[in-house]
Amino acid sequence: MGVTKEKVESSLTSKMNPAYLEVIDTSGGCGASFKIEIVSEQFEGKRLLERHRMVNAALAEEMKEIHALSIKKAITPQQWKQQQDSEKSQSAA
Repeated sequence: MGVTKEKVESSLTSKMNPAYLEVIDTSGGCGASFKIEIVSEQFEGKRLLERHRMVNAALAEEMKEIHALSIKKAITPQQWKQQQDSEKSQSAA
């Protein structure tokens, strides 16, 4: 069996200390493909490419068995709050 969703969550939680984390196994259960949304203070002052590299580094061991990793969001808590506020104001309109 490949990498589990729980293993990816555990590694990211221990290494990135996210304020929000969503991991979706898109492989149908074999653990070869994941989508990730992560919010972490560690991204502060970093460019998008650096943020993605940080996520990949945090999952270095797991990446040996993962064939596809889609990082949908890698943002700071401030950016996440702004997105949440924007979505709320759009749904209220």
